[in-house]
Amino acid sequence: MIRARESKSAPVGVVGKVLRILEALDGSPTGLQLREIAEQTSVNKSTAYRFVAHLENEGYLLRDEAGAYVVGPKLARLGAGISYHATLRKVSRPVAVALSNQTKETVNVGVLDGHEVLYVDVIESPHSFRMASQPGMHRPLNCTALGKALLAFLPAEHREELLPMLTFERATPRTIPNFARFKKELMRVVQLGYAIDDQETDMGARCVAAPILDESAKVAAAISVSGPITRISRDRIQAYASATKKAARAISSLLGHSS
Repeated sequence: MIRARESKSAPVGVVGKVLRILEALDGSPTGLQLREIAEQTSVNKSTAYRFVAHLENEGYLLRDEAGAYVVGPKLARLGAGISYHATLRKVSRPVAVALSNQTKETVNVGVLDGHEVLYVDVIESPHSFRMASQPGMHRPLNCTALGKALLAFLPAEHREELLPMLTFERATPRTIPNFARFKKELMRVVQLGYAIDDQETDMGARCVAAPILDESAKVAAAISVSGPITRISRDRIQAYASATKKAARAISSLLGHSS
């Protein structure tokens, strides 16, 4: 009887320790080192390592460049959307900063939020004349490069549900005005692997975006480079597109996507 009770209680103890580790990580969006996890949870360091290593191997945790453990996208999606956004910012920021440093332009990371784009992170250009966006801002899907990249790579059934919700209000004279032309634009985005906002949101501004895929090869977000047309000129679009696609692939890999 005693032996049976012990065998039943042991797994419960393991689950309790794992839950304490997950709660500690959830309370620290910037991540925790193994030593900090052990200290905060009172779980032996070697035991904590076995747990976090297994969770990392299964895709529930990730480690950042400094070796800190953070909640992974697979786990974050089981909770509130805001947790996933925090994870996405944490994972994508080093790549976004590197892209901004490379291009010297503003870099944005956005996700689908209803029938709009939600900007979850923005790395501003060092130029005094730059495109201004802010985290938490919403913009239409049909005239932004981020929105086009998100829509184009959605599963067909989800995309068809969203398209009728678009109003096609013209932000500028260059905004795509109707459903038929927009569907052709999305086909072009899929073929090229990137989207362009060519003065469709703001006159004088150009933006290039590429999709970010998760471990199940679904579009999770998009990353873009935006700037004035004087710097992102037509003859340089391909170079910006290549850099943006490379950054998107790097973030996708960090989210568990294998191309």
